[in-house]
Amino acid sequence: MLNSSDGLYDITIVGGGPAGLFAAFYAGLREMKTKIIEADSKLGGKVHVYPQKMVWDVGGLTPLTGRELIEQSIEQGLSFSPTIVLDQVITSIEKKNDGTFLVTTTKGDIHHTKTVVIATGAGGVIRPMKLEVPRATEFEKKNLHYEVLDVNDFRGKSLLISGGGPTSIDWGNDLSPIAKDITLIYRGDDLKGLEATKTKLINNGVNILFNTEIYELIGENNVNEVVLYNNKKQETFYMEVDAVLVNHGYHKNNPLLKENSKSTGLELTEHFYIKSNSMGHTNIPGIYGAGDCVLYDGKLQLIAGAYQDATNAVNAAKLYIEPDAHKVAQVSSHNDILDERNKKYLYEQTT
Repeated sequence: MLNSSDGLYDITIVGGGPAGLFAAFYAGLREMKTKIIEADSKLGGKVHVYPQKMVWDVGGLTPLTGRELIEQSIEQGLSFSPTIVLDQVITSIEKKNDGTFLVTTTKGDIHHTKTVVIATGAGGVIRPMKLEVPRATEFEKKNLHYEVLDVNDFRGKSLLISGGGPTSIDWGNDLSPIAKDITLIYRGDDLKGLEATKTKLINNGVNILFNTEIYELIGENNVNEVVLYNNKKQETFYMEVDAVLVNHGYHKNNPLLKENSKSTGLELTEHFYIKSNSMGHTNIPGIYGAGDCVLYDGKLQLIAGAYQDATNAVNAAKLYIEPDAHKVAQVSSHNDILDERNKKYLYEQTT
């Protein structure tokens, strides 16, 4: 049913992760009536998968944990009191003859908006890719992990990390002072990460095995031994472990980003990202993209890049509604709402 009680919004942001929250903040600066629709039961997005992982790629901030980033992003994103809708997955976006949009969710609710910013990241509720070997499900609730909720789960243990991407590298570095020893395996022949982090991994004494993957898990109540397979030598070997951490990526669970999807008419790339330009424009005027769900030449795959995407998308949405508006909102330091928060902060620091 149409959420007529909400009225018509200037901008509806699909996704409540870092890109969506910053888009809501920036839309507030541009005095746009804003709504966030999030598929999960909480705001924060994919960062919830690594609450204790250190985040280094936000300019001007010293490293902070994922949990701290979530808390600060939510506080900033809600500065201008946007409407928040949780537990709703978008199934279609229909453009009306008057240029506005009807956004429909899995619950049958219809949200009316002048513009849409899609900032879903991988899309929907994040689900890690599971290990597809016998008995993997049996050990999930024990010492087979797909995320790190408490670093103390690995304290003093022989840890096997499976995966060759940035997350595996970061956990190898962050857990090296905590674990007894760490072996990182990857099915390819080179890790996918920044040079400095790969060098740090070696300097931290992490044992790295290339062309290697998990073939079998052995144990009674917990995994205590793993059969590994070298896909280059085509041979198996055994390794004793106390814990296994799998980082094989995440499933994209987003009806808007499906092959040949007719739910929006959005043009997608080969790997089902939204095609956009650097200013957030998609092939449909009035619909814009930001963060990990979009791809364009020069795309920066960092949280810092998501913030730039968000501001560009909001500016484009503002111009769609008001063609004579300023192209950008250059100064964010002085605003009645933010000034009051600044006064409160300064008062708390001096009392």
